[in-house]
Amino acid sequence: MKVLIIEDDKELSHLIAKRLKEEGFAVQQAFDAEEGMSYATYEEYDVIVLDIMLPKMSGYEVIRQLREKKVKTPILVLSAKGEIEDKVKGLQLGADDYLTKPFSFPELIARINALIRRTKNIEEISKLKYADLTIDLLKKEVYRNGKKINLTAKEFELLKYLVENSERIITRNMILENVFDIDFDIDSNVVDVHIHRLREKIDKGFEKKLIHTVRGFGYVLKSD
Repeated sequence: MKVLIIEDDKELSHLIAKRLKEEGFAVQQAFDAEEGMSYATYEEYDVIVLDIMLPKMSGYEVIRQLREKKVKTPILVLSAKGEIEDKVKGLQLGADDYLTKPFSFPELIARINALIRRTKNIEEISKLKYADLTIDLLKKEVYRNGKKINLTAKEFELLKYLVENSERIITRNMILENVFDIDFDIDSNVVDVHIHRLREKIDKGFEKKLIHTVRGFGYVLKSD
């Protein structure tokens, strides 16, 4: 697990880093807001530990800018500013937790671990995976073998349905009812058209095909 510490008190920063490393964390330190912004924007971390009173820019502004840039890394504010309005401001701007100085290291480590568990649980719940295919339900993104695949909204829903029912034969009428909200339309070719388009995006260029036709029955998503 990687933690970014943005703290201008070098002695405190080194002490926090030492204790986190003893707990098995990888640690990156930044000693002013601009350096911290650079690390947080262009590298991935599991948690950011952020002071409020920083050179060049306040911690509040760091939070605001990171959230505007869609950086979703959990932020734990670590500050001597302990008034209720300070905590509320930090949380409203997008911080995930707020710990007031002075603090105990067991509590700091416990809060960092809690943020990581919360984030990992959300990530796991929000992703569907089959073979080398990953569907991110929150971001509405699809990847195969790490390559991003752009789908329309209806193609996304069709693929999601196939993955949720992987290795099970799905009839055209099941797809019409569950993906297209059509109860029954034996003459419609909408399923065939969307399956064809989905195959072009999901299977074309990959050695192993995932979407298969089961003649006389329907379709199945399988990797063999």
